[in-house]
Amino acid sequence: MAEKPKKPQKLKARLPRGLEDRGPAAIAATRQMVEKIREVYERYGFEPVETPAMEFTDALGKFLPDQDRPNEGVFSFQDDDEQWISLRYDLTAPLARYVAENFDALPKPYRSYRAGYVYRNEKPGPGRFRQFMQFDADTVGSASPAADAEMCMMAADTMEALGIPRGSYVVKVNNRKVLDGVRDALGIADDGQWLTVMRAIDKLDRLGISGVQQLLGEGRKDESGDFTKGADLKADDIALVVGAIEQGAEIDARLGDSKIGQEGRDELDAISKLVTGSGYGPDRIVIDPSVVRGLEYYTGPVYEVELTLETKDEKGRPVRFGSVGGGGRYDGLVSRFRGEPVPATGFSIGVSRLQAALTMIGKLDTRPDFGPVVVTVFDRDRVADYQKMVAELRNANIRAELYLGNPKNMGNQLKYADRRNSPCVIIQGSDEKARGEIQIKDLIEGAKAAAAIASNQEWRETRPAQFSCGESEIVAKVREVLARHDVKWG
Repeated sequence: MAEKPKKPQKLKARLPRGLEDRGPAAIAATRQMVEKIREVYERYGFEPVETPAMEFTDALGKFLPDQDRPNEGVFSFQDDDEQWISLRYDLTAPLARYVAENFDALPKPYRSYRAGYVYRNEKPGPGRFRQFMQFDADTVGSASPAADAEMCMMAADTMEALGIPRGSYVVKVNNRKVLDGVRDALGIADDGQWLTVMRAIDKLDRLGISGVQQLLGEGRKDESGDFTKGADLKADDIALVVGAIEQGAEIDARLGDSKIGQEGRDELDAISKLVTGSGYGPDRIVIDPSVVRGLEYYTGPVYEVELTLETKDEKGRPVRFGSVGGGGRYDGLVSRFRGEPVPATGFSIGVSRLQAALTMIGKLDTRPDFGPVVVTVFDRDRVADYQKMVAELRNANIRAELYLGNPKNMGNQLKYADRRNSPCVIIQGSDEKARGEIQIKDLIEGAKAAAAIASNQEWRETRPAQFSCGESEIVAKVREVLARHDVKWG
């Protein structure tokens, strides 16, 4: 007896970890945010540029976490010429390649902004995504501390443009040269050991001073039992690092002999004078010696925007948002392509992270936008008439659509319009057609009436939830409904 053929297995619909699907409400909120950020960046004189999501892996340079394993930290593949190509890890390294490639054609300093998704091949977790959006602004070709001061002021202005009140954010500034002065004092020659020190300092906000001390010493075991090897510094050296990040690099005599450390302190003084002179006090921009920023390519001033307000998550637990953006000076990135010094500085907002914070504190409207006006199909043989109504509404710049499902049941069509969050529907049966009329059903008003009835309140509103009008009045009457409910797109 022949075996029955096996039923083909259904493909399971599943989203890879570390990625998210986004619906209309989230997309509309992002659009609101990006537009406000763009307005601030353009007010500062930056112009847009767009680079592809993929670059040759070597163009990302020492930014790669591990040169021997090109796919570590970034998503990479080899093309048909066996060249390694990577999805961009951030928006800065691609900009450096773009400027180097178009150097002679661009005005210097070159001031540009760009927004887009970046990709991290890292272990995903709560709030850690493999794809997320950033919005950057960069000045390439200026070594002046004024360029860095401007980034800090623009960061503060952007937070306020997004509705974050003064006192609820702070722009913190440090200088990697000051940290290099700490390295001189410690006498660390090994780049790997110094990177471990920097990474330890960078975790101060998350782990506190005791966690940093463990990572500066032998290492630290986290709550899950995973052990992170430390920098193996001696107790006196750990005390120097902790003192420097808590109180400022000038507190230890061992730091005074470092020329680069002094240069960093002078640059911080210059930035401080510039921002103060422009009216940005310590309630907005502060010098903070604990700011490191994680990327290896920073060479001078670094800055971080932190939200200081606290709120509660959906389970009532306190949440502090921390850093939502940052940047710094990276004088070596473009130089790699040019063989000559090309100073540069930039600032990046983590759009996805900031959007989550703004949503939690109620600064973003996350309600779904109203959907289109739905023209229903009462008589199947009159689809052309209904399509003409849709065209008339669209020509008047009103979002509209014809119901394209099975028109046998008017109830199903109204349910569809409800699910589309439609402000109103158009109905025309044969009787209305004979009189040259249409029916407009105001779904928003109808929902209010239903809610009032459900809560046993008497409904006394004079506005009807459904009314008739002449065919020629369709645009004017629909506009009245949209205006009544402050629907912006009509």
